[in-house]
Amino acid sequence: MATMEDVAKLAGVSISTVSHVVNETRPVAGATRERVLAAIESTGYTGNAIARSLVTGGTKSIGVAMSLLANPHLPQLMHAIDAEATAAGYTVLLGDTLDAEDGERAAVRKLQARRVDGMLLTPAPGDTSTLEQLARTGVPAVLVDRVSHKIKLDQVGPENIQSTSTLVQHLATAGHRRIAFISGVEWMSASEERTLGYRLGLGRAGLRWDSNLVAGGGASHEDGVLAMRRLLTVPERPTAVITGNGAMTAGAYREARAHGLTIGTDLAITGHDEVDWAELVSPAITTMTHPVDEIGRTAVRLLLARLQDPTRAPETILLAPTLNHRSSCGCRAA
Repeated sequence: MATMEDVAKLAGVSISTVSHVVNETRPVAGATRERVLAAIESTGYTGNAIARSLVTGGTKSIGVAMSLLANPHLPQLMHAIDAEATAAGYTVLLGDTLDAEDGERAAVRKLQARRVDGMLLTPAPGDTSTLEQLARTGVPAVLVDRVSHKIKLDQVGPENIQSTSTLVQHLATAGHRRIAFISGVEWMSASEERTLGYRLGLGRAGLRWDSNLVAGGGASHEDGVLAMRRLLTVPERPTAVITGNGAMTAGAYREARAHGLTIGTDLAITGHDEVDWAELVSPAITTMTHPVDEIGRTAVRLLLARLQDPTRAPETILLAPTLNHRSSCGCRAA
């Protein structure tokens, strides 16, 4: 493994000069700096980030705690996060939360052990203790995609009220009067907001609220299966269903087909989150598509702002989704 001494010899400078270039502790003349950078490139020198962190107080790294399986947008989201972080001179470390409380706590501990400067976190369903601890101890952290207004942390995610209202109104315009809703995890602000948006949409469409048409309280494929199964036992079953996320859309879709229903004819299905299989099924799924790239980039910007000013008030940013109109809602695809 190349050392700082190897770089100094190749560049024809002192070890201290190499250190100043690597750690940005003192200005170095342009030509000298270029020789050092060329020597670093030639030798493959990477330095010792953890050792440097003991001196500088930072590792120039960002920890990302998310589920590798439960988040269908992970590749796209991570690409956006990594691009924004790299542009700012940071590296990204990923910890898998398994979308479970224990997994989340373990992922956060591992990332903190790597001395990351800050953390981006998509909360696991039901786990508030980890979030509360991060807020209480002042760890620079941003909640991504799933937000909770009960936790005093920076956070960024999709707007939920107007977008859900739009889905209801879209289905009502197509003639549906029994529109059901499969909600998400109860403690999450997104779930509460989408339920509010559902009720708002019903009111705007002149439809009556019916508690029998609301089911859920989860985030997984199986939650979607169970919720749809219950909705199909209602005496006057729904003719349309809105789901709270892509995983539950898949579960609801599968369960409706298992009951012999033709999607788009016997039952319309729409949902939050764009999924990669949306156009591979027939009929293709109408979705409320979230701005995943901008959510990832905004999360990094919020974290960098927190690192620059730890005393700033927590900020919540909600970005508007767009309706991706296909044919599972029973209309002709746009």
